[in-house]
Amino acid sequence: MPNFPISLAGKLIVQFGGSGLLGRAMALDLGRADARVVVASRDPSKLSSLVDIARDENLKLEAESVDITSEASLCALRDLLLEQHGHIDGIVFNAVSRPMARLSDPVTAWESSLSTNATGLFLTTRTFGDAMAQAGSGSMVNIASIQGMVGPNQYLYEGTEMISPPDYFFHKGGMINMSRYLAAQYGPRGVRVNVVSPGGIFDPDSPQPDAFLHRYNPMTMLGRMAHAREISGAVAYLLSDASTYVTGITIPVDGGYTAK
Repeated sequence: MPNFPISLAGKLIVQFGGSGLLGRAMALDLGRADARVVVASRDPSKLSSLVDIARDENLKLEAESVDITSEASLCALRDLLLEQHGHIDGIVFNAVSRPMARLSDPVTAWESSLSTNATGLFLTTRTFGDAMAQAGSGSMVNIASIQGMVGPNQYLYEGTEMISPPDYFFHKGGMINMSRYLAAQYGPRGVRVNVVSPGGIFDPDSPQPDAFLHRYNPMTMLGRMAHAREISGAVAYLLSDASTYVTGITIPVDGGYTAK
């Protein structure tokens, strides 16, 4: 089993969104940190290979069904986990919908993304935030993006088919400030709320175009894109007892991109 430097032993962590490159890496690493991880998805069958990897590594990881746009579905999952385990110690909101490609797309695409990225975020954090607040402790980590912190650099995409859709910038920026709001609301009841904002993540199975990499890499201080597992440490830290006085912050994990 790969080593992981932070301990989440005894904690039940619910991660929303786990079928993508980053979601899979985070879920496995939280398991390697000795957490019991529940990965919640509208279609748990898409997580079967993730569960298989976790089983091979003897990790405590399982998949559950949920529709984050439905308050009833979220409450049902919350109640099930409380009945089974007696506590929920943290959540990671990594769910995202990206139906838009450009500013000229029909408004229906904009409205579609709102249901997951805005309403879904609100319902999920309220449903599970209230449960943790009732217990008097807990940690929420929302996965945003550096694209919620800075404007798009169109130069990066020249000569490629890559896009910078408007809904993504809107939702990730809104997530950061919503997290500050939630931190203020839940802080007096023992629940911390923070954000991790990844920079560009290299996908070895579907590499970004050379033209993009040639421009993007020098924009960072480390001269490269992130590997998916390099985001997990910040997430685990914010879920752990090492960060009990940390709330309302955004940690950019971007190789120095936003610091230049």
